[in-house]
Amino acid sequence: MKLTTKGRYAVTAMLDLALHEGEGVVTVADISRRQQISVAYLEQLFGRLRRQGLVESVRGPGGGYRLGTAGAGIPLTRIVEAVNESIHTTQCGGDPVQCCKGEGQHCLTHDLWEALGQRISDFLGGITLADLVAEQRQKEHQRSTERMPLRMGQRQGERQIQG
Repeated sequence: MKLTTKGRYAVTAMLDLALHEGEGVVTVADISRRQQISVAYLEQLFGRLRRQGLVESVRGPGGGYRLGTAGAGIPLTRIVEAVNESIHTTQCGGDPVQCCKGEGQHCLTHDLWEALGQRISDFLGGITLADLVAEQRQKEHQRSTERMPLRMGQRQGERQIQG
């Protein structure tokens, strides 16, 4: 799999959008600030994500982006592929005409790299944006409970849930 910054940033931006969707539309400038990704680069990515229906743009004052109709149930492979990233690890990129040795002959390790690419694709295809949101929210919850001050008579590790 040739997962470059384009695919990584697309997943990061989509996760940021999903985490903040409850606040209304999200601007590229806000994502840029939180994730340290340039606005120009994000605009390119969001253009591709919008064409694939993964995000919707809202124009005008207060405009920005929100998740598309698929919502947070989007598999990560769909995000990576939406920004024109291939999920091929073979040297030939999965094109039998361009295959490693030319004339359609596979190189010695072609099947190995092809199997690796399939495992990566299966792995990313088995994770949705909703899974990442839930994982991130759980991490945030754990961090916030670890920072809660101890009450009188309470020992470390014996935190009480504050309601």
